[in-house]
Amino acid sequence: MPIGISPLVDFAFKLMLASRGHERVTIHFLNAILGDQVKIVSIEIENPYVGPKFEGDKWVVLDILATDDRGRKFNIEMQTSIPPGLRQRLAFYDARLYVEQMRQGDQYHELRPAIVICVLDKPLLNDGDNLHTDFRLRDEHGRVFTDDLQIHVLELTKLTVTRENLQSATPAERWAYFLLNAENLTVAEVRELFPEPEFGEAAGVLEMIKDNPDQMSDYISRLKYKLDEGWRIESTRAEALREGREEGRQEGREEGLKEGELKGELIGQIVILQELLGLTEPGRDDLSKYDAIELKDLCSQLRHQLRTRQSS
Repeated sequence: MPIGISPLVDFAFKLMLASRGHERVTIHFLNAILGDQVKIVSIEIENPYVGPKFEGDKWVVLDILATDDRGRKFNIEMQTSIPPGLRQRLAFYDARLYVEQMRQGDQYHELRPAIVICVLDKPLLNDGDNLHTDFRLRDEHGRVFTDDLQIHVLELTKLTVTRENLQSATPAERWAYFLLNAENLTVAEVRELFPEPEFGEAAGVLEMIKDNPDQMSDYISRLKYKLDEGWRIESTRAEALREGREEGRQEGREEGLKEGELKGELIGQIVILQELLGLTEPGRDDLSKYDAIELKDLCSQLRHQLRTRQSS
């Protein structure tokens, strides 16, 4: 029988990677993401799963905090939507992990790297097809100023690995495949596809949720929240587009000309589409200098980007 529990639900994700006694699963996952960086040998989970309830706080973020044997600090989370300000939030978490290490009398050279890892089942970066993106402080030539601040993004929608070529996949690709497909696999199939014992252990943690009424209740609660949040975001997008059309019509009416009405509507739509896509340029002042044909082309491009994101 398939496991039936998806690690893409943040509750299951945290239980799988932040349960005491299963630290080797976390170590294996982190080493897969860090790639050729210094391997983690041991790790301490700083906020292990303790059976939280969610009824009073639907917005709780079930992230994972950990410190490895070299003192590196980690923040790991699963995101099933792209909330406004996500990039800024990840940067804030990374900076906070770094700064909070300092105590009176400490020296700057004693600071250890702070690493944020965000797993997404929706696309965040529209300018590339990489499954895993590693952000650090670099100059325009790619020279790294310091490794102390890192943000790793794993965009599951960009996975190209299939069951047939899974054995030749990278460690990060294998974890991405597991996260996307574990729900529909049996524990036996997981162990066949992934010889590493950590994957079998991770599958066992997921399967145990079904046997624990409290954990199953928490899982269903977060699954419902995930579905409701997806519906809310889609509804907000639709309303924003409607408001954009109205804003554009109003701007066009104020110009009092047919060309002005068309341009005003297009500018309104473009501004809303830019907000939904996290873009800021070109601004309204620059858009007003475009002619109607240029605005139509830009609006069409942005609509295509949004449809691509929504269908992923």
